[in-house]
Amino acid sequence: MKSTVQTAHTDILHPVLKKLYGDDEKTLQRQMKRYGNLAKTFEQHFAPPEAELQWFSTPGRSEIGGNHTDHNHGRVLAAAINLDSIAAAVPVPGNVVTIYSQGYEEPFIVDLNNLEKQAAEEGSTSALVRGIAARLSELGFRIGGFEAVLSSDVLPGSGLSSSASIEVLIGTIFNHLFNDGRIEPQMLARVGQYAENEYFGKPCGLMDQMACAMGGIITIDFKNPAEPQVEKIDFDFAQRNYRMLVVDTGGSHDDLTADYAAIPAEMKTVAQYFDKTFCRDLSIDELLAHLKPLRSAVGDRAILRALHFLGENERVSEQVTALKTGDFSRFLSLITASGNSSFKWLQNIHSPGNHREQGVALALALSERYLEDIYDGACRVHGGGFAGTIQVFLPADKVDGYRNLIEPVFGEASVKVLQIRPYGTVSLNRSFIK
Repeated sequence: MKSTVQTAHTDILHPVLKKLYGDDEKTLQRQMKRYGNLAKTFEQHFAPPEAELQWFSTPGRSEIGGNHTDHNHGRVLAAAINLDSIAAAVPVPGNVVTIYSQGYEEPFIVDLNNLEKQAAEEGSTSALVRGIAARLSELGFRIGGFEAVLSSDVLPGSGLSSSASIEVLIGTIFNHLFNDGRIEPQMLARVGQYAENEYFGKPCGLMDQMACAMGGIITIDFKNPAEPQVEKIDFDFAQRNYRMLVVDTGGSHDDLTADYAAIPAEMKTVAQYFDKTFCRDLSIDELLAHLKPLRSAVGDRAILRALHFLGENERVSEQVTALKTGDFSRFLSLITASGNSSFKWLQNIHSPGNHREQGVALALALSERYLEDIYDGACRVHGGGFAGTIQVFLPADKVDGYRNLIEPVFGEASVKVLQIRPYGTVSLNRSFIK
């Protein structure tokens, strides 16, 4: 016999899940099972809720253009995808948040009566919860205690922004449990970034959180980061009979924080040489005119990374134009150019401290050979780099052949075919169900 929570899940959420995940019966049944398991997990850990159990979903994201540009106030092109983080939650009296998260035996428990950063929590979900609550409170929004269970198929280390998805999801729970859903998605994105930077202890730009919060394909211009310009792009790869894929090369991100942090830091040393703060304030002519003294001041790698930024920032604008005008061949050529720039100039393909592990480079080498054989498609490093995933665009009828090439090397299901999700972060009970 099904419990009250599971019955409510089946009766109420079925049409909502169909709207969110599509009409494919196999996919819908998998999602029904997934939400049912979450309801069962909630019952295992918490007393029957007095209030209605509320459901939330936040997508992961795929970066399409703008590799390592957002942190220097550049432009990006990104999309929400059909892999997401989900939660079931109820408000409870007091100011204690208790979260059971898939893959962790012990709960994350955060007392919101103390919103100061806790050094012992750095790098944990507890740090994110406390940081999000602290920032929301500073901004004048309400916070409170809740009980929740979380599950995510945006796997950590997949390059699809699992951390940003969770951050925006937690912010969305606070938004709908305590603020009647009035916090705008862009604000939830900024709050998530704040928590990751200041409490979790990882430097990052705002692209990941913004794409997870907004949904669809978006381009963002961070020239004024306090008010980034966000535009939705209406384009469907499937209508062009193309598929967007990512390949999980299996590398670990555990020891890569210093590698990630060095990229924005080195770019900023170039800007500082010209008495600027960010590379967005530089011109290519200005940089090239001062190469000799600049080499002595900041080093060659910093210059190369700044050159990547300046080129990549312009490429995003060109990609947007190509999608708007339907020039898909031009778009693919820009994807290839982005990948070459990331490999040669940005140099985020493997960690300098671990030359034996170069899964991203190997996946790109195999992909480029395949693309040469079919005379179509494009590939590039995806996301932060150094380990994780690459991105590939292929004609639909070439996907199986590509999978047969890649999966024997990187493992079964290492090739993931992604779909663009039109919805950003949502409450399934409230605004989304209507």
